[in-house]
Amino acid sequence: MKYVYVKDSEGFVSKKAVNKVEPDDVVITKDEFRKLSGDEYYEQNFTHGGRREGAGRKPKFTHKLEYQIRVSEEEKAFIAFARENHFDYGKAMRG
Repeated sequence: MKYVYVKDSEGFVSKKAVNKVEPDDVVITKDEFRKLSGDEYYEQNFTHGGRREGAGRKPKFTHKLEYQIRVSEEEKAFIAFARENHFDYGKAMRG
């Protein structure tokens, strides 16, 4: 079914099927329809999507990441020792 853009006698614009066009309707172009209906204005000022200023997650540089693990005091001491002395876990696991 083919559609055309029309302007009625009162000045309202709409999209109608070709067989529904009345004699007092004036056929207009798609550009005229977009301008008169406000679609063009809406797209220029209110469209959504795409990259927008201030969108997305904000970086948090002020707080250093902290990890919580549930281990005993002995295990905490071993982890601290391993970090200080650059302990190679891979080497230890191989034997």
